[in-house]
Amino acid sequence: MLKFINLCAIVAFAAAPVAIADELSETGEFLDGVAAIVNEGVVLKSQLYEQLDTIKQRADEMGMDLPPPEVLEEQVLERLIVAEIQLQRAARIGLTTSDEVLNRAIATIARQNGVPFEDMPRMIAQDGMDFGEFRRGLREEITINNLRNIEVGDSINVSEREIEQCVADLEGNVVANSDYALSHILLTLPEGASAAQISEAEELANAIYEQIQDGADFRELAARHSAGPTALEGGSLGWMQGQQVPTLFTDVLQDMGRGDVSAPLRAASSFHIVKVDDLRSAVERSEIDQAKVRHILIMPNELIDDATARQRLDEALAKIREGEDFGEQAKLLSDDPGSANLGGDLGWASPDNYAPEFAQTIKDSEIGVISEPFRTQFGWHILEVLERRVYDNTEDLKQANCSQKIKAGKIEEESLLWIQRLRDEAFVETRI
Repeated sequence: MLKFINLCAIVAFAAAPVAIADELSETGEFLDGVAAIVNEGVVLKSQLYEQLDTIKQRADEMGMDLPPPEVLEEQVLERLIVAEIQLQRAARIGLTTSDEVLNRAIATIARQNGVPFEDMPRMIAQDGMDFGEFRRGLREEITINNLRNIEVGDSINVSEREIEQCVADLEGNVVANSDYALSHILLTLPEGASAAQISEAEELANAIYEQIQDGADFRELAARHSAGPTALEGGSLGWMQGQQVPTLFTDVLQDMGRGDVSAPLRAASSFHIVKVDDLRSAVERSEIDQAKVRHILIMPNELIDDATARQRLDEALAKIREGEDFGEQAKLLSDDPGSANLGGDLGWASPDNYAPEFAQTIKDSEIGVISEPFRTQFGWHILEVLERRVYDNTEDLKQANCSQKIKAGKIEEESLLWIQRLRDEAFVETRI
């Protein structure tokens, strides 16, 4: 799909890109096979045509109209060029995606689709894809996402004020705080529709709405009239989060309940009738177990081997059991820079926030009883559970979700600028 030419070609290409293009044609290696030259790499025609076939197939399945063939080809080629530029950038900085990471991603996809990991090749084949090509495409997608996170995401900050405003905005937003199971009837307008055609479609939409108001079955009307991809399923759109609901539907959903049907909604090239099949609150109270813990950490290093570190911790534990203050020992001995000056106090947290061995020791410990020394990846520890509580973290989750949403929006915006810069700096010669 994407190839890199050899080092000699790269050197020659940098000096004389036109000569390289001519040579490629003369040798026949890429004859009628290159859609675009992108810096030291290429986008192949076979890749372009494969993408076009996939898009057309999906559009047919969903009943979607596509741009004219020449426009669609240009759009897809540009997308492939941009992907190639990003993959080249990743290669230059040594960014790769390991088989382990790739397999975890495939396992996640398998789990989301309710199929065993080992059945993924069969499932992919049923969708008309080669499993090897699927793996390669997914690896490239992961690599590009990681590249964007490194070069764009790491520089994005979200302020406390932004989070507070986001949470406040959500409080009174019924749609944003709900999940919806929706159905809809879609009536499309032809490109460049005349006033008469628009009026005819509007009349049909109103007639359908009146039939529904008179008790007609929404699903039957959807199957008969809707141009949507799920018309034969009664127009069902399935469950979606409030924030995923199309903007066109948002205002009317504010005042709609279970079973309600909207009056026809006009979009640029279509009319829609929306039904709320079901809805539920997306805001659920969340409670977690927390513990207030203090600890002492002794880390092995170049001067202190593992056995010596354990010995020092044993000595500290003996002193504490003889009456010495835990906090003072932590200040003197602990190698944890974040908690040592606080007497080893880690504050309130869920046990699962810590390393597995640390978490298990917290769960197994009684309040006020100092643990025996135990090992984690960081070194040797002793800990004491000071208190336990059940903590309502609903507001924390709201803030975390808002932070993620705001950051994702900023990353998307900055990524567009970043991609444009990469595109402007690249040498691109199209062959289509």
